[in-house]
Amino acid sequence: MSVIDAVRRNPLFWLGAVLVIVALALSALVIVPETKQAVVIRFGQPVRIMNVYDARESFGRTGAGLAAKIPFLEQLVWVDKRVLDLDMPQQGVLSTDQYRLEVDAFARYRIVDPVRMYATTGSEARVADALKPILGSALRNELGKRPFAIMLSPERDVVMTNIKTSLERVARQYGVEIVDVRIKRADLPDGSPLESAFNRMKSARQQQAMTIMAEGRRQAQVIMGEADAQAAKTYADSFGKDPAFYDFYRAMKSYDVTFGTTDASPRGSATILLSPDNDYLRQFMGRKQGQ
Repeated sequence: MSVIDAVRRNPLFWLGAVLVIVALALSALVIVPETKQAVVIRFGQPVRIMNVYDARESFGRTGAGLAAKIPFLEQLVWVDKRVLDLDMPQQGVLSTDQYRLEVDAFARYRIVDPVRMYATTGSEARVADALKPILGSALRNELGKRPFAIMLSPERDVVMTNIKTSLERVARQYGVEIVDVRIKRADLPDGSPLESAFNRMKSARQQQAMTIMAEGRRQAQVIMGEADAQAAKTYADSFGKDPAFYDFYRAMKSYDVTFGTTDASPRGSATILLSPDNDYLRQFMGRKQGQ
């Protein structure tokens, strides 16, 4: 009996063979989670993608579950299909009105091209490291072109859109889609720079208030002048039609001021002595018949 026959009749040989076959079968099968994409690498090159992200497909219908690969020849690089967060370290930004701001921002992104991501960064963990300086540069470029007050106005949404567009333009080379960009906080630094900024803002608002008040006074004077001119024209037109009424009206106004018959006129204790036929009091006499 040869050695080969003796080995074949040994139960341990068959047990070992079965274990090898089972191990090969298990290494050829892989369970792909619903939340993951798997880039299949063969001899250092990506050959296919398991459970690839597709925005047109419903979640759960893109290939998750049990899949097969060639044992020992193919390796898997796992890539998350979900939306990921990129939390950027605090950045210093100088606005156009010379305010130095401390900005905290974050971005949300998704890896939509795992092959390009693998070719450019090698792994999912390096994507965030590649995007952080790009986001910081986009923030500084956009906020550096605008005054600090923009961050407190509705135009802030326009700033966010511009930053997202700038970041997305570069992120495509990493196989990444930018979902959103937001600024969590944009404040002035504590201490003397903050006090100085508040003082400058207060002075600017006071100057603006004075300008508005001066313009209001100017417009009021213009309106009053136009009203006085219109009133004088109306009086002139009216009195020109009836000179006798004009003489009566002027006499009544004079009596009102002289005798203090209104609250606006001062009430003194002076006494005026005039003869009844004085020309100043002729309006008290009334008009004679025929006049």
